Amino acid sequence: MLLFPVRRVCKQADCGAGAAAAAETPRAGRRPISAFALLAAAVLRQTGPEQQEEKDMRLRQIALVGADLEKASADIRAVLGLDYAYADPGVAKFGLVNAVFPVGDTFLEVVSPREPGTTAGRLLEKRSGDGGYMVILQVDDIEAARARIKAHNARIIEQADFDGVAMSHIHPKDIGGAIVSVDQMIPKARWEWGGPDWEQHVRADVSVSIVGAELQGDDPEAMSARWSDVLGRPREETRDSWRLALDASEITFVNAADGRGEGLSAFTVAVRDPAAVRAAAKARGLIDANGTVLICGTRVHLKAA
Repeated sequence: MLLFPVRRVCKQADCGAGAAAAAETPRAGRRPISAFALLAAAVLRQTGPEQQEEKDMRLRQIALVGADLEKASADIRAVLGLDYAYADPGVAKFGLVNAVFPVGDTFLEVVSPREPGTTAGRLLEKRSGDGGYMVILQVDDIEAARARIKAHNARIIEQADFDGVAMSHIHPKDIGGAIVSVDQMIPKARWEWGGPDWEQHVRADVSVSIVGAELQGDDPEAMSARWSDVLGRPREETRDSWRLALDASEITFVNAADGRGEGLSAFTVAVRDPAAVRAAAKARGLIDANGTVLICGTRVHLKAA
């Protein structure tokens, strides 16, 4: 089942050997694999993809799920100072509406179900309300990333290649905590999911960039190990969490202590004035007992830019 709305997707028949073969065979409308990519894949097979470290990986987008898109969008605008959002009409066929806000050259998305029986709607029920939904990572070598994912027996549940865009969604049960997408864009600065003219609408006087994601679970050590293996990034233990360092960003793994179970529990935003952001959140009743900002059922950690 599709877990996240994908735009203009070339979908594979299944996630087994047939899908792997299909992924290596050019189809009508699909971008052919370059000779360089084939050579890189051959080298990767010789050395073992499970042993390769991903050299370039960045947190590019966080997606949340909310029952009330209008309220979540209003909170984001008021607290984080983001005044533009792209509404993708393509998500309607999945029973969803969405809003995608540029935060510098990173992105914050909210999806909301508009029909019964959606995956997003079931997640709202499972986690007792709004919360985190998806982590989208950008890489420079999608073929190497896909080989590593498969080498670690993680299912790719959705895959697309078109016009300089390539993405693969990893089954959440095979990595833990959230739906994870690994994407490559050509050119690198491009971001298809932000809409055609997002660069004209970047506002950075309040929020500068999304620089972190936090996953919670009953065994954060095991979850971090799985993410490290599947994504090819080293992990380290900190005082009260585990951490994967990415390019200009990080992913942390903590114990689930709020009774909501495993999931994407928080994200970190670099902001100009943390005190002003907290004041704006407090004015809207979006501060928890620990003084942390809450948006769309998700904790927002603030880092001074």
